[in-house]
Order: sequence, then structure tokens, then C-alpha cells
Amino acid sequence: MAKDILRKPKGFNDVYFNKPGADKENTHYCPGCGHGVVHKLIAEALEDFGVADRAIMISPVGCSVFVYYYFATGNVQAAHGRAPAVATGLKRANPDSIVISYQGDGDLGAIGGNNILQAANRGENITVIFVNNAIYGMTGGQMAPTTLVGQRTMTTPYGRSVENEGYPIKICELLASLESPAYLERTAITDVKNIMKTRLAIRKAIKVQIDNKGFSLVEILSACPSGWRMTPRKAKEWITTNMMPYFKPGVYKDVLNERKPYAPAKLNLSLDEIDEKLGLKEEAPSFPGDMSGLKENHRNPRIKVAGFGGQGVLMLGNVLAEAGMLQGYEVSWLPSYGPEMRGGTANCQVHIDEDKIGSPVVSDSTVLIAMNKPSLDKFVPDVVPGGVVLYNTSMIDQAPRRKDLEIIPVPASEIADATGDLKVANMVMIGAYLETTKVVSKEAVFAALDIAIKHKGFIPMNQKAIEQGIEHVRKIKG
Repeated sequence: MAKDILRKPKGFNDVYFNKPGADKENTHYCPGCGHGVVHKLIAEALEDFGVADRAIMISPVGCSVFVYYYFATGNVQAAHGRAPAVATGLKRANPDSIVISYQGDGDLGAIGGNNILQAANRGENITVIFVNNAIYGMTGGQMAPTTLVGQRTMTTPYGRSVENEGYPIKICELLASLESPAYLERTAITDVKNIMKTRLAIRKAIKVQIDNKGFSLVEILSACPSGWRMTPRKAKEWITTNMMPYFKPGVYKDVLNERKPYAPAKLNLSLDEIDEKLGLKEEAPSFPGDMSGLKENHRNPRIKVAGFGGQGVLMLGNVLAEAGMLQGYEVSWLPSYGPEMRGGTANCQVHIDEDKIGSPVVSDSTVLIAMNKPSLDKFVPDVVPGGVVLYNTSMIDQAPRRKDLEIIPVPASEIADATGDLKVANMVMIGAYLETTKVVSKEAVFAALDIAIKHKGFIPMNQKAIEQGIEHVRKIKG
């Protein structure tokens, strides 16, 4: 009997197999953190309503980013604050799914403030679980939009002041001023009584979505003992004494009795009609590809392109992906640049494959195109034996020491400079890669340039650089 009562709800994984490390039974949250309690309440509701198999949890940046460790549901990680936008797309594309945006106060109330406001204003049929602990808990405990006046954080060591930081934002009150939301409630998880209220609120919010009645949000006052520098018991007391008088629990909007079920109108258009609506009726040029005659180590490449920001690394990968698509292959292109795009390191990952691609991530690359020495040093260990490495000798003075690779030295910057512009060193590398592997044709790449380059006057210079790269490899291979 005890086993049945204490079992995990079906909304949870029985074992947290996605969680790294040896401990697959416990969550990664700090002692006293409220996320574990809230997770359990959501999982129970998904099981009781019988919708766990069609639920999608969305987690952006924050302590809750790893919800996919725990929930036996679909899971999508969103960029910081963008969970409501991702939820909107998923729900509209899959109207029968149950989409839950799980967010913290630093995420939802700060960078995601406009996202949550617009999703609520549109009345998107999604459920938002908003965990408010008045602090950025994951990144050291700095001030959040919900940090209370006088509350000390890493960035407000003397306490938040109205004059300098303004008042804490009351999300429920803010969204309640909109016409579209169907249900808004604020609760707490300080004791059994409040946990039960939170349980009911979460269930009601999910039921709102099941019944197609629109946008619902539950704001939950929760403890962050680590960020607050308190024991779990003191943290719960602090919620009652300090948070609840300002963030008053209660129902802020409930129009369910007057709200009729609805669903956004669906456009049943054929692919040809969609192309016509988007102005894509004109067919792109096609260059049917065939990898059957290529060397085995050249077929279905998993390519990593890396260099300094500003060297055209992303464009290089984009052109290769576009060319592969024009030749009828399956392709993916995944950029990685972030704040280091200009002057720092940047890379992109490209698949060109005869079969379906399971993931855009390139871990064990078969091709590395390195534009500078830091990129070569960082990524050459990841190239599989027999892989191809093309490196820019204009900026790399030492060849890779591995003997199990096909290594192609290319003075890309020098060749580009001779053509009239250092910026086309990336195109020189494309030419060198084409001549080395023959994976995509020059004709397909030239057609891809017309797609990828906005200013058409630059295309001839890029084409010339590609030709120079091809010629260079022909010379060194005799």
C-alpha cells in the first residue's frame, strides 16, 4: 500500500535517465527549493487528466532548465524569456497537445516580459507555471524584477530601492488588466494548506487548456534558500512574512464560466498554395546529386566550420548547406556564435546526407574547416579517423600532428587578398573543399550564393574566390 501511495506519478520518469552523474533518483535542486514540489503537482495533474502522453514542457534559462531530466513528456528548451513564443508555435502547430511553459521570475518578468504580455494578450491556449522566488537563483542571486524593496541580493547589497530600481513587478495584476486571459491565480507553497491550494490552481490551469478556453497562468511564491542565504525553514517563513503581504495570493482573473471553448482557425492549404502565398512559386534550380561514386570518408559529411567572428564562418556553412539542399540531399545548419561573434570564436555545424538527419549537432565530425589556430587546436581532436581537415595556412603556422587524417593546407587569406578582398577567404575554403571531396558541385554552390548573398554585386567576387580555392587544391594534388 505504501508503495502505491509513494510512487511517482506517470508524468515523471521512473528513473531520471537524462540526468548526468551516478544519482538517477534525486533532483538537482537545492534543499528547500520549491521546484521539486511544483514538479510533482504538475506531474500528478498530467497523469490524473490522462494527458501526459501529449504534454510538452517548455523550459528556458534558469534553475528549471533541466525539467527534461524529470518529466516523461515532450520537452523543449527555449532561449531566455522566449518560452511563451515557443509555446505559441508548438500549440498552434499541434493544437491537441498540452503545452506548459515553466518559467522563473527572472526569466518571465525580465527579458521575457514582452513575450508573456503578448501571449496573454493574444489569449494563447497555453498554461504558464510561473515560479516566483524574488531572485535570479541560478546565476549567483542577483536582483530580479520581483525582488522586494529593501531585499539584499548580489547586485543590491544595500537592498532594492524604489528610487534606483523601481517597485517589484506584480505579474498577475499586470496580466489581469488584459481582456484575453481566462484564468490567473497566485499561490504559495509554504505549508500543506497552501500547497493544496497550489495543487488545485495547477490542475485548474491545465484543465483550462484541455477545455480550449485560452490563456492561464499560476504564479507560485516559492523559496530559494541558497539565493536568500537562509535555511529551508527560515525561507518558508520569509515568504509568509515578506512576500505574501506584497504579492497577495488569490485569484486575479477567472472568466471560465463565461468563456466558450474555441480553437484558432486552421488554414487547409496545399504545399503549392503555401508556396504561392509566400511568393515561392518559382522553383529553385536543381542539381541532382549522387554520392555513390565518392570515397567513403567523403560521403555524408558531418562538417564543423570554425574561426574568428567576422571571417564568414556562418556564411561558409550556410552556402554548403544551401548547395546540398539544391542537390536533393538532407541538410542541417547549426550556428554557434553568441556574444563572441565579432572578434571571438565562432563556428557552425553542417550535415549533408543522403538519409534523414537525426540531430543538427555535429559531435564526431568527418570534416573540419579551420580558419584560425584556436579553432584548429580546439576541434581537430573531435575529427574521426580518416576525416578531412582543411586549415588556413595564412593564420595557422603548424599543421595538425595527427597522421590518421586527410589534411589539406589552404592559404585562404592570401588567396583572398590576391582576389581583392580578404573577406572572401571563406569562399576560397569552399572551393578547396569542393575539389577535395566533390560532395557538392560548383554549379550548386554558385546557385546557393544567389540565395545566401543579399547584395548581388558581391557574387562575382565570391565565385572567383571559389574558383581560386578549386585551382589551389588541383595544384597541390598534382
